[in-house]
Amino acid sequence: MAFGFPRFTFPGSVLDRYIISEIMAPFLFGVGLFSSLGFAVGVLFDLVRRVTEFGLPLSVAMQVALLSAPQFIAYAFPMSILLATLMAYSRLAADSELIALRSVGTSVYRIVFPAVIISLAVTILTFLFNDVVVPRANYYAALTLEQALTGDRPNFQENNIFYPEYGEIVDDQGRHRQVLKRLFYAEQYDGNAMHNLTVIDRSEGTVSQIITSESAQWDPGRNRWDFFNGVIYLLSNDGSFRNILRFEREQLQLPSTPFDLAQRVRDNTEMTIAEAREYLKILDQGGDPQERRKIMVRLHQKVSFPFACLIFGLVGAALGTRSQGGKATSFAISVVMIFCYYTLFTTTGALGVAGVLDPIPAAWLTNVLGLVLGGGILLQVAR
Repeated sequence: MAFGFPRFTFPGSVLDRYIISEIMAPFLFGVGLFSSLGFAVGVLFDLVRRVTEFGLPLSVAMQVALLSAPQFIAYAFPMSILLATLMAYSRLAADSELIALRSVGTSVYRIVFPAVIISLAVTILTFLFNDVVVPRANYYAALTLEQALTGDRPNFQENNIFYPEYGEIVDDQGRHRQVLKRLFYAEQYDGNAMHNLTVIDRSEGTVSQIITSESAQWDPGRNRWDFFNGVIYLLSNDGSFRNILRFEREQLQLPSTPFDLAQRVRDNTEMTIAEAREYLKILDQGGDPQERRKIMVRLHQKVSFPFACLIFGLVGAALGTRSQGGKATSFAISVVMIFCYYTLFTTTGALGVAGVLDPIPAAWLTNVLGLVLGGGILLQVAR
């Protein structure tokens, strides 16, 4: 048997157990190989440089390395299932076992069925791993590294917190339009309070008041803002000043979104699907459209990426039934296909972020093309 691993036992027919056991050994080998290569290139070399050049403690480097590993294991799952199915079915073809199975009336679809089943199981595993384990591990890895390099300084957006809040109106022609309702700007945020604030209120259709303040804090218990040492300029409908109010402390019922934006420290690779959706709700209230489009694309990619396992399993099994090459040939084909897939997946994602493609096509186009390729090869073999 391939690699000399012991055979695994699974429920199902003898054929299913036999083929799945042939797939499992190279799959585990591939997970170890691809995750190690990705980890070495993506994390290890950089950590070694930080230890030697910046004095990063070795214990911290090891902790960051362990926390960074799940991301590369998740990346390795689709690659490994492609390598495993290619190797397993190529060996079966080379040893004429596929010919023997087809001579007794077993269809190609029945022969490929175990690969589809195990690929589906790996797809579910990848989805759970990528949504439950990876984001939290990435977040704590980044936090641990930052605290080691900068001390206990909190991670937040320090300067120029800018939040436009929009609302919907119906114009004279009956069309629904989004217009600016309120504009919030803070020059600095120190992790506790915002400083040098300006708030322009257009909630009544025109600019009704302008608020300037030295500082402000969000009170989560009372769900309001406390502004300190500021001025409220009240305006009439024609834009003229109606009144000026100075205050030492003023409590205002404004959205918490500016505070949420300043506190948002997680990158898209550090957010679960639920957290990404919550962040989208914040951005929907008036955040950066470019950032919103980016999160939308990444959110759909979090769902589409695990399905690469199913696509690769189908493609690998279909190609393997046609190939009688050895392990080296299977490995070479896997590397080429992996390179093509990830290049296209990254490119379509970038096009989605740039607005050239909508988020859903940007995230799923590569999988659709892979499914067409695998299905086409399988149909040819069946004929």
